[in-house]
Amino acid sequence: MSTTKKKGKPGTYLAIGSTLFAAFSNIKKVRSARGENDTLQLVDGLIRVAAVATGVALLIRELRQNDDDILTD
Repeated sequence: MSTTKKKGKPGTYLAIGSTLFAAFSNIKKVRSARGENDTLQLVDGLIRVAAVATGVALLIRELRQNDDDILTD
């Protein structure tokens, strides 16, 4: 079990929204790097997009765990 403090549902939704907003800027970076044939920028952008996807997955898991906690109380 994690020792970090869990956010409430509104905080988790806000975190998901801000994380997805960051994803759009990273996707623009990937498109730009592709157009410029800049391999290093492309790799950087793809890693950032993967990090955002992982972050969203973690936040969704946290939402689900919060729902499970409410059901078991």
